Amino acid sequence: MGPRLPLLVAALASCMLPARTCVLCDTKIVEALNSLEMDYLPGHLGAEHHKNLMKRVKQALQDFKELPFDEDSYLGVVDEPTLEKASWSLLKDLKRITDSEVKDELFVKELFWMLHLQKDIFARYAAHFQKEDFCPNECGMMLQTLIWCSNCKKQVHACRKSLDCGERKVEVHEMEDMILDCELNWHHASQGLTDYSFYRVWRNKSETLVSKGKEPTLTKIMVDPLDAGTYRCQLDTVQSSPATVIRFHVIVLPKRIAEEIPSSNIPSQDEVAPSVVTWSVTKSSTTLQSPSSQSPKSPTAENILRGRLVGLLIWISVVLIAGIATTILSYRSEKIMDSIKSWLGTGSEAAQSSQVPEEKATESRSQ
Repeated sequence: MGPRLPLLVAALASCMLPARTCVLCDTKIVEALNSLEMDYLPGHLGAEHHKNLMKRVKQALQDFKELPFDEDSYLGVVDEPTLEKASWSLLKDLKRITDSEVKDELFVKELFWMLHLQKDIFARYAAHFQKEDFCPNECGMMLQTLIWCSNCKKQVHACRKSLDCGERKVEVHEMEDMILDCELNWHHASQGLTDYSFYRVWRNKSETLVSKGKEPTLTKIMVDPLDAGTYRCQLDTVQSSPATVIRFHVIVLPKRIAEEIPSSNIPSQDEVAPSVVTWSVTKSSTTLQSPSSQSPKSPTAENILRGRLVGLLIWISVVLIAGIATTILSYRSEKIMDSIKSWLGTGSEAAQSSQVPEEKATESRSQ
């Protein structure tokens, strides 16, 4: 039974004393009952029934403690979160009834039916606390604040288990950071915790304090082979006994070898996936085509065809320009030839006309 035995003995002893139910340990419940008696009953129930009704209501709430004592379901104690959940559920249903403005006999029936259901809800909350939240530590010593339903007093209960929480193996590569984490999931819920102390344990069993403080981790940057070995973490409490003790066996592995893999921007033919999805632009819209609906022409064939068309256009342009130039030159050459011919014809006529007077002059001199 472990840490539950003292609670069971105390719970059995409390049966010999006048006891209160856990929900009445919440001041909000007490205030709600007073408001029910002073504010709601005067307008919804005859005055002669007020005293008897409130007596029955308090007795029904006292019956919440009439649960079988079992180390797995109920030991007469709860923690604050469990009490808050049970109280909130009861207050919510009570407000629902008062907001409905029911009166007389219907009001009485709904009120006591609600209390009957709330007792079952409290039993479920108490069982969940007993199984899941009571002394949740699997090792070490947890100081847990509990509320005793018999007298509504808060007391710190020591959940004592084996202080040795085992050994953890930690592997870290040389020149990398080593992190030792000493925190357990129940540490945040425990009371009376002080500092985390990390020790280096040597082969001769002697120890050297490495760090001490509120942080649950020990960090060593850029470790080397000398950092390998055994470390011990101890979480201290306000009492003489520590809360937990954890050992770490650190192994420093060789430094990682970083391999540089050359990268190429041009994928090879084998690297091109056969199911590559490409975007194709048409006149109507932009559509996503799968490989089965793509044109059989590859991008290279399209580029070749485009180049040939451009070349053909250039060749046609050159031929057209050459034809136009030839036509212009031919037209101009004909004019030039006509000019030359006309010029030559004028020169020959002038020569002939100059030769006729000379012949006449010669004939006259000879006569």
